[in-house]
Amino acid sequence: MTGKFTAELIGTMVLVFFGCGAAVLGGFDHVGQLGIAFAFGLAIVAMAYGIGPVSGCHVNPAVSLAVFLAGRMSAKEMGVYWVAQFIGAVIGAVLIGLIAQTGFASLGQNGYDAASPGGYGLAAGAVFEVVATAIFVIVILGVTGAGGQAPFAGLAIGLTLTVIHIVGIQVTGVSVNPARSFGPAVLVGGEALSQLWLFIVAPLIGAALGALLFRSRLLEAEQ
Repeated sequence: MTGKFTAELIGTMVLVFFGCGAAVLGGFDHVGQLGIAFAFGLAIVAMAYGIGPVSGCHVNPAVSLAVFLAGRMSAKEMGVYWVAQFIGAVIGAVLIGLIAQTGFASLGQNGYDAASPGGYGLAAGAVFEVVATAIFVIVILGVTGAGGQAPFAGLAIGLTLTVIHIVGIQVTGVSVNPARSFGPAVLVGGEALSQLWLFIVAPLIGAALGALLFRSRLLEAEQ
């Protein structure tokens, strides 16, 4: 499991560093919302082909939960993935803070109400995070499952994450990934930390819903 742990740690670190880094170091004035969206998506594409052969490149506790619920990994293995992902996210956020001129004041944290980029409230944020995560894991489980287009999995998953960000950055900053939200929030503290619960609970609910569609065979190809 050492290789999988290391791969998930590095992969999640890269996702946070590139994705949140684009928001903090590039910003809306320079790379814009589209640039930030592609930073998250392309980070996934890169890691999917870089560490995918080692760990499957979950780099997201919600994805690991979905894979577990779909019957494709054990609970013990999921736990190892979760630890690696949360540690990796914190390291990625620390690297951004060390580079950013504002230090650890802003690290691309997620939020709702006043902390939402577009001023969206709790209800809107919860609906978006649940639905977007469910869609995300449906793509992941579909493209990596039996009969899926595995050679193109990285592109499919990365582009899905990109469009999720294009739609949702103004709503919550987009989480769909408890680790991605955890890393910045624990370092920024304050409101980001107090709102972190939503970006843990909602993605996990969305992941469970998406996974159960596969577990119940509702999304299984007919023979």
